[in-house]
Amino acid sequence: YAMEAISHAGTVIGVLSKDGIVLAAERQATSNLLEQSLDNEKIYEMNDNVVAGVAGHAADANILINQSRAIAQRYLLKYDSPMPVEQLVRRLCDMKQGYTQYGGLRPFGVSFLCAGWDTTFGFQLYQSDPAGNYSSWKAACIGENFSNAQSILKQEYKDEEGGSGVVGGQMTMDDALKLTCQVLSKTIDTAKLSSKKLEFATITLKDGKPFIHVYTSSEIDEVLKTYESVIKPADSQ
Repeated sequence: YAMEAISHAGTVIGVLSKDGIVLAAERQATSNLLEQSLDNEKIYEMNDNVVAGVAGHAADANILINQSRAIAQRYLLKYDSPMPVEQLVRRLCDMKQGYTQYGGLRPFGVSFLCAGWDTTFGFQLYQSDPAGNYSSWKAACIGENFSNAQSILKQEYKDEEGGSGVVGGQMTMDDALKLTCQVLSKTIDTAKLSSKKLEFATITLKDGKPFIHVYTSSEIDEVLKTYESVIKPADSQ
């Protein structure tokens, strides 16, 4: 049932490039009368070096996000350095797994795409599920229509075979944004992509430190306008 909740949630896409990571998520507004929150609905900062996109029950996600933030801050207080990305993801998955092994508890009905950077492994993208499993990806999708999105990502993602070893291969941030818009246009059931139904965030390096940028509505519209050539027309969907 937890996996079923995720399969009906809004699509979340992550694309890794050699100089950053793009996260994009679909808002699922239930009514035009619903007042939009000032906060993001699908994308959250977990730490100064990690940003996450969530698919599933928002209430479950809030609990796990708050726990992850506390874990990251305790690590920073103890070691005076940002928590490594995989270590934070593993602790998050440990909490998820704990709720699968006792009677009277239900699993958290939420999956995460965690994008982050640390000094050891650089940019990293991880996907986790309600059972507590996690895996590292170059491009991934969770939520509704994830299988179609994953198929497009597999075909279109640019990677170097036996190249210089740079994570992200040939992909630049522009390529990653373009591919994200292309996948969103083919997986989201809407006549036209707009900032009302989308959230975007990127993590890049600025002066040698991770920099998380959550896009405003006007910035999202600008991105969609820039890459409108790859966005599938409504009459062909």
